[in-house]
Amino acid sequence: MRTTRSSSVAPSTDEDVVSMTQVMDMMRTLQENVAASRSEQQRMHEALVASQARNEELNRFNEELRKALQEREKRAAGDRSAPPSPPRSFPMPFSQEIMDSVVLANTVAVKASFTGVEDPEAHLTAFHTQMMLSGGSDPEVFQDVC
Repeated sequence: MRTTRSSSVAPSTDEDVVSMTQVMDMMRTLQENVAASRSEQQRMHEALVASQARNEELNRFNEELRKALQEREKRAAGDRSAPPSPPRSFPMPFSQEIMDSVVLANTVAVKASFTGVEDPEAHLTAFHTQMMLSGGSDPEVFQDVC
């Protein structure tokens, strides 16, 4: 970009023209860098706003979970009328419902012992048959069976 100079200024030399070209290139590069920086700054601002919105959403969700947990703990504290069953130190073949059931005094349990000598399939079939015949759908009947 060449401008006409007034006659009072000395004529430009090739060295002055090269310097002006270099200055113009540097200015163009700086303008491009500024534009790129602004674009990056805008992108980072949008990411920050989105991150803040997500953080607020997670904080609300966390607060809801905390309140629900407190309510559950309050309900559990109110439901402690019956003491909980102690944890078992060894595995049991019966569910907690069966273990916690009350056995009536007049209940006769089916005794079916398995020594390991007989066929396991035959033993299980006989056991199931005895349980069905004795009304084996009640948990208390299953509790004393070994």
